[in-house]
Amino acid sequence: MRFKIDENLPIELAQQLRAAGYDAETVAGEGLAGKPDEVIFEVCQQEGRILLTLDRGFGDIRRYGTRSHAGIIVLCPVKQDRETVYRLVGQVLQMLGEQPVENALWIVEEGRVRIRVSYNRL
Repeated sequence: MRFKIDENLPIELAQQLRAAGYDAETVAGEGLAGKPDEVIFEVCQQEGRILLTLDRGFGDIRRYGTRSHAGIIVLCPVKQDRETVYRLVGQVLQMLGEQPVENALWIVEEGRVRIRVSYNRL
């Protein structure tokens, strides 16, 4: 699996994902910091990357759930400290082999993951 780490997350998460055997790049590392969400989404789709973000705007299924995509994972921590974010990413890593991410929106909260699958792909 290939991931794109949004600019609102620690870039070290890319290293954590690589250590777990995944391909991971960062928005900042590719010169995309500050670009509109639509641009980030399109780049992810062109590269076949799952977007990992704190940006709840990507959780809008009306905007991003009606098109085919590699997957979107929105982390919703109670606190946005590194420890909490890393713990949520740990939850994601545990589930990756069990649930498909493609064409799905994962909303990840402490101890809970809500998954919405898009059936209306254009």
